[in-house]
Amino acid sequence: MRAFFMIYTVYILYSDRCNKHYTGFTSDLESHLYSHNHAGKDWTAGYRPWRLIFSKQFDDKRKAMDYEKWLKTGAGRDFIRQLPH
Repeated sequence: MRAFFMIYTVYILYSDRCNKHYTGFTSDLESHLYSHNHAGKDWTAGYRPWRLIFSKQFDDKRKAMDYEKWLKTGAGRDFIRQLPH
């Protein structure tokens, strides 16, 4: 029997048009990028187009969620501001 192994990705998007960042995590980065740029009418729709500027993979969902949470702190936002756009 084969074990199921899932990868979680924490990602940061950037909107050149609006000078805005978006941070999230997913187990399907390709679908999420498509959704942010082409589908749905959620918060991110108003800032399209989005560009992926950073991603980090985790094999543990809790670690991915903790990292995403850290990115939303003051230190994490400082890290994001240092990323090349």
